[in-house]
Amino acid sequence: MTHHIILGAGPAGVIAAETLRKHCPQDRITIVGDEKEAPYSRMAIPYLLIGNVEEKGTWLRKGDTHFADLRIDILNARATQVDTAARQVVLDNGQSLAFDKLLIATGSQPVRPPIAGMDLPGVHPCWTLADARAIAALAKPGAKVLQMGAGFIGCIIMESLKQRGVELSVVEMGDRMVPRMMGPMAGGMIRDWCEAQGVKVYVGTRVESIESAGQGLQVRLSNGQTVEADLVISATGVRPAIGFLKDSGITCLQGILTDQCLQTNVPGIYAAGDCAEAFDKVSGQTIVSAIQPNAAEQARVAALNMAGQHTTLKGVTQINVLDTLGLISTSFGNWQGVEGGEQAQLTDQAAGKHLSLQFQGDVMVGCNSVGWTEHVGVMRGLVEGQVRLGDWKDRLMQDPTRLMDAYLACAQGQGQWSGAADTRRR
Repeated sequence: MTHHIILGAGPAGVIAAETLRKHCPQDRITIVGDEKEAPYSRMAIPYLLIGNVEEKGTWLRKGDTHFADLRIDILNARATQVDTAARQVVLDNGQSLAFDKLLIATGSQPVRPPIAGMDLPGVHPCWTLADARAIAALAKPGAKVLQMGAGFIGCIIMESLKQRGVELSVVEMGDRMVPRMMGPMAGGMIRDWCEAQGVKVYVGTRVESIESAGQGLQVRLSNGQTVEADLVISATGVRPAIGFLKDSGITCLQGILTDQCLQTNVPGIYAAGDCAEAFDKVSGQTIVSAIQPNAAEQARVAALNMAGQHTTLKGVTQINVLDTLGLISTSFGNWQGVEGGEQAQLTDQAAGKHLSLQFQGDVMVGCNSVGWTEHVGVMRGLVEGQVRLGDWKDRLMQDPTRLMDAYLACAQGQGQWSGAADTRRR
């Protein structure tokens, strides 16, 4: 009997296990997860903090017997080593599990900044359900909360904290908010929006130390200021959780390098989700794209290949849609532009709207937007579909708001139309 081991109990691991069970009804399937929780979605944690869902509402599958009914074994442990020669996974509980096929879907882990005081009570990442419980206990109405990091994850956490009625300060090392997703104009507009909502934002600033001060904490900043806090949240970024693969012989760059079937350089070993580095058809490079839709599709493709059905990943595109205290912003593809490319930009700061389109020839290869909610689906369709715009490229250079007209005129004749309709409905 073939034994499939899946390392990671997040969305990628669960979707892969269910796909395997559908196509391999007799095979043995084991998910190894390192948290003592039912498999859950980290993306649901902000909604838990707001109070929109209870803990059970974060579960990926609601039935108590879902995995047992599918004969999928779930083991609470953490992988410490993969022995590719012996085809075994070594776990932190002393066990070694033999596998025929292995999927590594261990996701990401928070980056811990090297700051004095990170071990103090009241300093937490916001990554696990255990973290959420600790934050909920401290983030009471009126509590002083300082958050380190104003990237994509940081802005999602910020939304939930604000709704809890705390007094919130945010410290970001970059020169703007969401620096890996937004250009200077867009990042500045998001900052202005947050400050208008009562959030104190420090950009181009680092936390230098955290110290105990009576019942609370004192946070010393690189600009010379000291901020009092009852709770400090670290949201300074994440990185692929792949440290246990050192000396395994599995090729890792930023993430675990995979081919178009999500297989690593070791036959029978696959990777999917936030820990995988897969090919991005828009940039022409391999990237780690830590978003759930990509994780789900990678998991499905990897599982089908593990089941013996040759399947290829169509590609990974960088897709980000962010709601920051009610302000919608997006970035798709090469939002920073490409060498030799052209850009069209339109900004209405008074209305809180910004649109930036990036072109290579007559193809839109990336874009940024703030406040342009009506164009989100079309922007994604044009970038992902690599639609040739012809004369419409020049029209968009003159008036970037004509995205829908360009899409309707160009996508239908290039086989993009059915996907376009689906994208617009989303």
